[in-house]
Amino acid sequence: MNSADPSPARIPGYDGGPLTYRPGLLDEPLFWLGHLHSCARSENTEELLFGADHDAAETFHRRLFERAEWPVFTLALTGDHRLHVVCRTCADDPGTDYLLHHPGWDRAEVLARDDGHFMGPGLSWPEIVAASDSLRPSDTTDDRHARLLLLLPALGDDAVPDDATGRVAKALRARTGVEDPEALASALLEDQGAPGPAHWTAAAYGFSVNDGAHSFRNPANRFALPTGRLARVAAALRPAPWRGTV
Repeated sequence: MNSADPSPARIPGYDGGPLTYRPGLLDEPLFWLGHLHSCARSENTEELLFGADHDAAETFHRRLFERAEWPVFTLALTGDHRLHVVCRTCADDPGTDYLLHHPGWDRAEVLARDDGHFMGPGLSWPEIVAASDSLRPSDTTDDRHARLLLLLPALGDDAVPDDATGRVAKALRARTGVEDPEALASALLEDQGAPGPAHWTAAAYGFSVNDGAHSFRNPANRFALPTGRLARVAAALRPAPWRGTV
């Protein structure tokens, strides 16, 4: 990818697409309802999310997923790392992939998959906050609220701080038309993404890993990333100052 481009034409090691740059989607309130759907794992949360817009959101996403192009949103992090959020708009395998890449790596690392065969969590709350606040050149968007909501389905963290609800509520109020952002924010953080909350620790490895049963960042899983790649992912995402839990 060209350093001046906000999103890549391809992501090394990632098959699919063609990838397309569609930042205008982030200005569509109905886009966010579908994007956050997997975080609404209870009837109450789903009602708070969709309200009277359920049919409209369903129609919006059906039309979006009828397109051949896969929208990709790219967030630039420290050290020339990139977080890519890819919407797989294919009828037989729709979903959202979260990938981390660096120009020096031969392939991107998949952090999470938000679909019917979900994998994750891929990010802790401090990592999401750090990525949301890391406003650098070559970003798809410099809006912190949009960045936070883009990453929220990859969240799984059993130690989300009390002030997280207020931050998510501000993002929902800014980017969506939901009636009660505060109640929805609280419910989304309680439910979290499809894999649910996980415990993050640096005790055994010296870098952040979790205990999620479906996570690539849990060294105990047979499908986990190798230790060296886990370390470089954690280093790329590490907040400053970093919150490691033991």
